[in-house]
Amino acid sequence: MLLSALGMVLLIEGLMPLAYPAGWRAAMQRMVELRDGQLRFMGFVATAAGLLLLAIAG
Repeated sequence: MLLSALGMVLLIEGLMPLAYPAGWRAAMQRMVELRDGQLRFMGFVATAAGLLLLAIAG
């Protein structure tokens, strides 16, 4: 189950640079410019959304 979840994450993460490399590169450059607090908040939101999806699915 964990291996399947990791595979799905890698699949989804790879779609953007595969389909739209210039946009992905620009987004990564913008992320480098964010402050630590902004990145932490984005990480918190992504984690909370993932937990919510897991709770709904399970």
